[in-house]
Amino acid sequence: MVKIKAVILAAGEGKRLRPFTYTRPKVLIPIAGKTLLEHILSFLKPHSITEVVFIVNYMKDKIINYLGDGTRYGMKFTYVEQPIAKGTADALQYAETAIGDDDFLMIYGDILTHPDNISEILSLYYENNPDAVVSGIVVSDVSKYAALITEGEDLKKIIEKPPEGSVNSNLANAGIYIFNKKIFDAIRKTKISQRGEYELTDSIRILIEQGSKVVVSQLEKWWLDVGRPWNILDANKYLLEELTETQINGTIEENVTIKGPVYIGKDALIRSGSYIVGPVYIDDGADIGPNNFIRSYTYLGKNTRIGNACEVKGSVIFNNTHIAHLSYVGDSVIGEDVNFGAGTITANLRFDDKSVKVIVKGNLVDSKRRKLGAFVGDNVKTGIQSMLMPGVKIGPNSWIGPGVIVERDVPSNSIILLKASTESRKLVKK
Repeated sequence: MVKIKAVILAAGEGKRLRPFTYTRPKVLIPIAGKTLLEHILSFLKPHSITEVVFIVNYMKDKIINYLGDGTRYGMKFTYVEQPIAKGTADALQYAETAIGDDDFLMIYGDILTHPDNISEILSLYYENNPDAVVSGIVVSDVSKYAALITEGEDLKKIIEKPPEGSVNSNLANAGIYIFNKKIFDAIRKTKISQRGEYELTDSIRILIEQGSKVVVSQLEKWWLDVGRPWNILDANKYLLEELTETQINGTIEENVTIKGPVYIGKDALIRSGSYIVGPVYIDDGADIGPNNFIRSYTYLGKNTRIGNACEVKGSVIFNNTHIAHLSYVGDSVIGEDVNFGAGTITANLRFDDKSVKVIVKGNLVDSKRRKLGAFVGDNVKTGIQSMLMPGVKIGPNSWIGPGVIVERDVPSNSIILLKASTESRKLVKK
């Protein structure tokens, strides 16, 4: 069996994932106990892929300092920099020296998929010995992706974002590939696109035109592009569904109820009266309760503190965050080192019962989710009885005053206070 390497594209800024990418690269967003990058690595290692090349740029030092040389993962890591973001083909060319003559699996750092899909892609590669394997996923609207036109397993055409109804295919490029060194010759022949980038899809088209054997592996299980804030919740749900049993490494006090698969990390404390419905992942050092209700598809990061009589539902809460007593967090993503004052509420349902819309890169985007809460960046503080309306985003290092109702996005480093007047009178006794 041929030994192959891996290339992970981790250079992007992730502007669509604001506010979380103001303070970290998107590939280091924590979900279900690991960062995005670590989940990808965990899918590769069982296939004896132990040498990984990371293409980095945005906040590259954070990625390098977090992952190191790969020793703690039992792998070997190499980092190469894409100096200027000029497209995926341009990014990949910087890995050529590190790859050498080896074949390699390439994946975008914000793509998550079921591990079985990786197995299927590799099986197709080993069975056919092609020049390239391109993964495909069935979608309802291929016009938003690169459409794959196939004949059997062979890829005949790849068309970037075709007009709706113009191609007879619902198979979209899923962003996971296996290449041999011929791809680098194709990249050198790739011309800049109308978007001003060197597109990897154009390089694959050149491979096909040159007569290279390019095959398609159709993914049968879940696949997700973690590109927008609510996709963090989607990814968390998919990953937590892989939990099959309860594992308790921390301390559970009396009168705690646990139903369904729940992971409780080292040195975590679940206080009396708490009720947990899995799948739930409670990370190392978390302190929960007393009398909490932790509902399905929740991830509580390392050293989180969830105070007395709180409810957390279907949410992702990053490390070192404190949710004070009598608070409700529903269908939300809460950043690192956040402090919610007592009675803080994240609303997750519109009065008109319509899907929640979120501003992404200046555009109002329909999340297609009926229930969706807030997205709160790192180091945010809220006062007592603050309320965050569905779909709002709060930038890092902001303060939300007591009693404030946040109805629109809050920029980073802001202070939002409730303007009110008071009147003082003397009590006149009869």
